Parts: sequence; structure tokens; C-alpha cells
Amino acid sequence: MKISHLDHFVLTVKDLDVSSDFYRDVLGMEKVTFSGGRIALRFGNQKINLHLSGNEFEPKALKPLSGSADFCFITPTPIMQVVEELQEKNVPVITGIVERTGALGRIRSIYFRDPDGNLIEVSNYLNPNIPEVVVETNL
Repeated sequence: MKISHLDHFVLTVKDLDVSSDFYRDVLGMEKVTFSGGRIALRFGNQKINLHLSGNEFEPKALKPLSGSADFCFITPTPIMQVVEELQEKNVPVITGIVERTGALGRIRSIYFRDPDGNLIEVSNYLNPNIPEVVVETNL
């Protein structure tokens, strides 16, 4: 087996509206409602499915918890502009700007939390020649 890319992941959240509004308003993701009124957040060629804590869709993680995730998003927006946008939206930056290692090379990152306490890292690749991969998909 060889994995080619990530399609989606699931976040367990305390409040579907608060979480979906945060990801839409702060990170510019598209809020999508699909089968059975379930909510997802689409960005690029991936999505985040939201599960309400205590009412998760089956099958689910063995121990779904809100606030236990830690993940990194890549943005073409310059990282200083990201910091400024977060400040304008009253989202506290925990750590930044720091250098880290991403999947394709060195990145510059900042860290902040979503309403459930998940740690979000937003980064730029230091090598501008790393292509941004976008594949159109349907939910």
C-alpha cells in the first residue's frame, strides 16, 4: 500500500456552530453541510469533518476528545500577514514566528488554538519552489 494524500480528518468539538464559524472566519475555510446534516470544512482538496462531542458519527476514534488535536496548515499568505490577520480577529498567537520542518522542507510557523483548544500551526515553506498541490474533488 502507498498513501498519496490526506482526504479528510475528524475533529470532535463541543459546539458545531462555534467551531465551524472559527474555521470559516479565521482560516477562510468553506463550511459545507452534507449527508444527514453533518458539517465539514473544506479547504483546497481536503476537508475537516466535525463531530459533536458525545454524538460522534460511527465508526469513530476509540476515545474521541475535543481539544486533543495538533496539526499544521500550509498557506501561501505571508506568515507576517497571517499574524496581523489573527491579531485583527483577536486570536492570540501562542508561539511564532519559528522555523520547523514540514513534509517537504523547512517552514516558518506560528501557533494558536481553536475554540476547543486544538493546537493549530500555520506555516509558509521557506523554499518558494515547492509547488502547491491542488486537486479538485467532490464531497
